[in-house]
Amino acid sequence: MRAVMTIVAALVAGVIATPGVAHAQQVTNPVHVQLGLREAIAALPVADEVREGYERTKFKHWIDADRDGCNTRAEVLIAEAITAPEISGRCGLTGGDWHSYYDNVRIDRAGALDIDHMVPLAEAWDSGAFDWTPPQRQDYANDLDEPRALVAVTAKTNRSKADQDPATWLPPAPDALCTYLADWVTVKTRWGLSVDDTERDTLTLRAQDCPDATIDTNVAY
Repeated sequence: MRAVMTIVAALVAGVIATPGVAHAQQVTNPVHVQLGLREAIAALPVADEVREGYERTKFKHWIDADRDGCNTRAEVLIAEAITAPEISGRCGLTGGDWHSYYDNVRIDRAGALDIDHMVPLAEAWDSGAFDWTPPQRQDYANDLDEPRALVAVTAKTNRSKADQDPATWLPPAPDALCTYLADWVTVKTRWGLSVDDTERDTLTLRAQDCPDATIDTNVAY
């Protein structure tokens, strides 16, 4: 599987892999990856995209993995709130406020936010998820173990982004660029997803203007 090959390449390049915290859904002792942003981009496998067979319904979400009454969407909203909302009944959220970093907007109503898959479901399919099992795709769509994987943002920016990669869409707030690149590369690294030539070139070019942030994540499978 490409995820394994990616990590093997990273290890050959000198990355030290150490056992991480057990992941309840995927692996008992996940491989831990720490790379500078530019090195992480260079380590991503390059492949043509495969859209054939994609359907959004092949990624089951939002689920309530821990059966506490709050599904993945609500869990992200609770985790990312600047001011915590009140939780009532079957995980109803009232009050609270959030910062949508894509466009630097403050939001005070949970219903006005979308939960964005940092690497969109269609892009994940194109980049390797077409070869995953349904449980793997469900885990990807509800990944609460990697804080960069899901992000609460304004509906406007989420829908503007749709299923685009950084070659055709980047967040409108100038200060969001470097965070967004690090988030994107972290998710692709974690899930062993490939990049196409244009995407890789864009990531490489844009990262030149960013601090060499550390990509620090556990491999999902």
